[in-house]
Amino acid sequence: MVVCGDDGLAHRLAAELRDVYRQRVVLVTPGDLDEELAGEQPTVLSRATQLLRRSGGPVTEEVTGGAPPPLRDVVASAPSEETLLRARVDRATALALLYEDDETNLRAAIAARRLSPGLRLVVRMYNRKLGQHLEELLDQAALVHSPGIDRSVLDASTTVLSDADTAAPALAATAVAGTSKVVQADGVLLRAAERTPPGRGEVPDTGLCTLALLSSTTTDPAGTEGSEASGPQGPLLLPDDRAVAASSGRGSVVLETVRYAGPALTSRRLARRGAPLSELFSSRLRWALAGIAASVLCLTLTTTVLTDADPVHAAYITLLDLFSINDPALDAPVTHQILQLLSGLVGLALLPLLVAGALEALGTFRAAGALRRPPRGLSGHVVLLGLGKIGTRVLARLRELDIPVVCVEEDPDARGIPLARSLGIPVVLGDVTDDGILEAAKIHRAHALLALTSSDTTNLEAVLYARTVRADLRVALRLYDDEFATAVYRTLRTAHPDALTRSRSVTHLAAPAFAGAMMGRQILGAIPVERKVLLFAALVVAGHHQLEGRTVTESFRPGAWRVLALDTAAPTTRRPDLANTHDDEHPQLLWDLHPGYVLRPDDRVVIAATRRGLAELLAAPSQPTGEPRAGR
Repeated sequence: MVVCGDDGLAHRLAAELRDVYRQRVVLVTPGDLDEELAGEQPTVLSRATQLLRRSGGPVTEEVTGGAPPPLRDVVASAPSEETLLRARVDRATALALLYEDDETNLRAAIAARRLSPGLRLVVRMYNRKLGQHLEELLDQAALVHSPGIDRSVLDASTTVLSDADTAAPALAATAVAGTSKVVQADGVLLRAAERTPPGRGEVPDTGLCTLALLSSTTTDPAGTEGSEASGPQGPLLLPDDRAVAASSGRGSVVLETVRYAGPALTSRRLARRGAPLSELFSSRLRWALAGIAASVLCLTLTTTVLTDADPVHAAYITLLDLFSINDPALDAPVTHQILQLLSGLVGLALLPLLVAGALEALGTFRAAGALRRPPRGLSGHVVLLGLGKIGTRVLARLRELDIPVVCVEEDPDARGIPLARSLGIPVVLGDVTDDGILEAAKIHRAHALLALTSSDTTNLEAVLYARTVRADLRVALRLYDDEFATAVYRTLRTAHPDALTRSRSVTHLAAPAFAGAMMGRQILGAIPVERKVLLFAALVVAGHHQLEGRTVTESFRPGAWRVLALDTAAPTTRRPDLANTHDDEHPQLLWDLHPGYVLRPDDRVVIAATRRGLAELLAAPSQPTGEPRAGR
């Protein structure tokens, strides 16, 4: 694996590939990034691993025990063809281009595709439209440089990701469930929730399934995440029902969907599909218009009775008199003259009502285009600070989960302001450090606070002030410096032991998604369990004798892999990447799978597996001696 980048994401991704997936990694960084990286040298415990350890990332026990693949560093000012050849891209499985400049990534991706048509590319792009075109361009280039190879069997693939898009699900899960141990599949957020040992007579909560049995039985919700403690037995991954039943006194990790249990989100038809009549016009105006219509109807009926005119002609005469465009009835009978005067009086009353209705409708639509204020009585919502690149993605994800949000932003022209206006989400404009801003966002009745501005000090100041208003508020703040984030996390946890505090780095949250893309689109994510790691992948059953022709129960191998879900879409309509879909209305994964279902060759399943178990499944299929291939 080759990783090229000029910021912390490159180091984080290199550590993720090396320590979680046990891959040999070449890290290409600029020469002025770190003087200690001068030259080209293999390292056993690299700066990337140290960075991952300081932030509480998943460093497996094989790292501390020795024998991890060495990480080789290459120093280069730019990812030129010469640099890529020094990094041995021509013999690599995958290449990640993580420079902050889109043009640099684009140039390097085209050069790498020319050097190695079968290379798997993962490119970081801020321009989403350009990224979509780049995927198609580079995949076509792979076919051009490799003529005669069918596209369905070509191993080359291009995945364009954004760190903001990949970090948004974990940040949204932090606000809802207080954890970033999440995997996204088919638009559904799955989290690994830790459960304390059940009491006597209690039924254990297994969620969708039990992923692991913990070695530690601590019940501290803030101390268990990222814990490096391992008991004498160590965690047991993917246990069977017998092991779960016999695990008295041990905590467990269960898989469950991330759901919001707060108040329902109120709909805003005015902000999206148009306003109903009740919001356009006030009740007094509607009653006045109803009175005018009733008067016109009475005058029409009276004219019909007294003048022997047909109803249509009587209505026409009445409307002419109403709008004062009829000739004066000087020579007409007294009855007709009286009716004409009454119609004129009604017309005089109609004119100001029409003007008032126009002004009310104009004011209603102007209010719809303006930013909403937090409504009275709002509670159980999420206060989101910052509507920049990260905050905008998180806002969209929270809205997809139907979670009420109140945004706080200082810049009225920020990136996420148009999105908040179109969704009808309340926004408080102002500096979050000023007095009264958080109070205007109803922080005292909020469910959680997400501080995602680009300033560490602003995020920290907002969190500290929110703690003074409400000590038990769930808080997640974005901090760039890892050592500073660790110190803040420990201090806040000590000062407020009953509250849940999380400090998050975008690079820390985005690295797993980039690593999964480098391993192949079948990898959906990874969840650390103490010092071990569980991988989630989407596999086609064909060619895997461990799955093909077996029931869901028979295919389960404790400690190795377990089938979790079935892709119900037809093979021709399947999405190529289940990890990056957001179609909640038409999900294609069936999670409640019957244990007796027989897996067919054309089925695609989602599995949870250990690293060794997944390696066995992804290895070249071989015919076991004395065992016929099921389903053949």
